[in-house]
Amino acid sequence: MKSDLMKTLLIGLLCCSSAFAADKVKVGFLSTLSGPGGALGVDIHDGFQLALKHVNGKLGGLPVELSVLDDQMNPDIGRQATERLIKRDHVDVMTGMVFSNVLLPLVPAILNSDTVYISTNTGPADYAGEKCNKNFFVVSWQNEDLPAAMGKYVTEKGHKSVFLIGANYPGGRESITGFKRYYKGKVADEVYVKLGQLDFSAELAQARVSKADAVFFFLPGGMGVSFLKQMAGAGLTKTMTVYTPGFSGDQDTIKAVGEPMVGLFNASQWASDLDNAQNVKFVNDFEKEYGRIPTMYASQGYDAAMLLDWRGARRQGQDRRQRGIPQGASRSQLQVGTRRLQVQPEPISDPELLHAPGRTRQTGSY
Repeated sequence: MKSDLMKTLLIGLLCCSSAFAADKVKVGFLSTLSGPGGALGVDIHDGFQLALKHVNGKLGGLPVELSVLDDQMNPDIGRQATERLIKRDHVDVMTGMVFSNVLLPLVPAILNSDTVYISTNTGPADYAGEKCNKNFFVVSWQNEDLPAAMGKYVTEKGHKSVFLIGANYPGGRESITGFKRYYKGKVADEVYVKLGQLDFSAELAQARVSKADAVFFFLPGGMGVSFLKQMAGAGLTKTMTVYTPGFSGDQDTIKAVGEPMVGLFNASQWASDLDNAQNVKFVNDFEKEYGRIPTMYASQGYDAAMLLDWRGARRQGQDRRQRGIPQGASRSQLQVGTRRLQVQPEPISDPELLHAPGRTRQTGSY
């Protein structure tokens, strides 16, 4: 599946935006840096900062002026921060938001001000279609992409029925929709819970009654950690195979959940063991810098900065060899950040299937 947002990413960054037009680039980094979802924003921020270190504090050869603000997972606080970044700081680019319920109310004001927005996490379905905008780009996924890959895989595994549960906000609802697009079996039940909920006793009772032989969930941050622990405690992991999108099987979750992760499958556009030089450098340097293994969120922050650096270098007319692009390489061979983006003529990001334990990985298109 080709995400419409990813399709326009490189072409748009090459020719549409006005960033990098002056003698420095002003970046407004607005993210969830505190509260229940704070760890996710911190990871994105740390990945972004590591990328800046790798490019000597410059993007496309221009010095970076970085403003960092916390939206506290609150759209009202995010709105105030956005106004400050646009009207007071006059940023060229904004990035960093984690949750679509924060992003969606703020995007119109950002785009109406002709400010570029690089999404480091959420890719709302609306902006892959009728609201597609020349200044809105995504380095991760369109919200339905990874769940769709998981739905296809679950169908191929021959499960008779699946219990679906997601956080009740745009990202959660779109993810469940994506799963159902390619899942061809029976949906035993479809349940939505409040964003931030940590007690799943009622929902797990529903899962047991459904008699489904698999479960797919979209529960970001601590929600997913709690769900997995409680599901194992209820004995349901013995009768239901667990499938998730990428972030619910990454390093933070493995560390927090432990043994109940065994047997879980997840789909991701990134893995810490992707075998390319840039990703190896990112993972090794992140561990040295922060004392922990990077998560998928951290890779997305890193990729956002590296993409801005690449785009800025193109705008400044730097030689391809100066930017680490081999002579004769076409855009279909482009490496930006931790992943290779295939452009034929548009970017395609192949999903990775990860399986615990042993981190078994398969790569494929869907």
